[in-house]
Amino acid sequence: MKNLIIIIATGILLTGCEKVSKSINETFEPVADTTAQHTKNEEIPVSVPSPYSPAVEKQIEEAQRLVSTMLEKHTKTRTDTYKEGENTDFLTNEEKLKSAEEALRKLPQYAGKEIRVYNIIHFNDNGSIRAMLQHPTNPGYIDNYEYKDGKWSDPTPEQMSVRDDIESRLVPLEKIDFANVAKAANVYHQKIEQVEGAKPITTIYISIANNNLRWFPASINGSRERYSIQLNQNGTLKKFERE
Repeated sequence: MKNLIIIIATGILLTGCEKVSKSINETFEPVADTTAQHTKNEEIPVSVPSPYSPAVEKQIEEAQRLVSTMLEKHTKTRTDTYKEGENTDFLTNEEKLKSAEEALRKLPQYAGKEIRVYNIIHFNDNGSIRAMLQHPTNPGYIDNYEYKDGKWSDPTPEQMSVRDDIESRLVPLEKIDFANVAKAANVYHQKIEQVEGAKPITTIYISIANNNLRWFPASINGSRERYSIQLNQNGTLKKFERE
């Protein structure tokens, strides 16, 4: 069983957290009703364990936590390279965040077109943002943009594969309110203060899978304890518990 959990969890690097979580649950689904119809008159052994027993549920939860940890570590390898310059409290400044969003909406190449964010967007406390956007005229293309010193860069192309499921990792910009980053930052700061030895965050990022948002970091590490943390899509606290 432990090997099964590890195999499922490694799929996160290819399919996204929500999709893997779905596969975890499907792994433990009971057999189809057609099987039950053929055997309804047969006696079912009492010793057969329920697929939703407490032990199985615990294994599912452990696998899902492993999935979240793997995604966070995988994404962090990219965000580490973006930490440049001194912190400017950008993450908690709603006005600056709104200005960045407004500037993005005004990019001339998207005039009269919908802006769709792809895969991930990073917000850094030094005042920079990294975003991946669907090309304004070719939906099979993805471009990288950086917000720095109050303006957005020209696009640089992202190399894509035919195996990339672009559509499932897109959300319209309307679904990502930059002001919610300030809400999220305040939640993180409040919870970090409650954990001995936890370091302040300098980067918040949003991952997109199955056209839904997920906030990161997904954990807070202290010198003695580790906590998992989940936020609602609007940046408010959803769940905070010790691991």
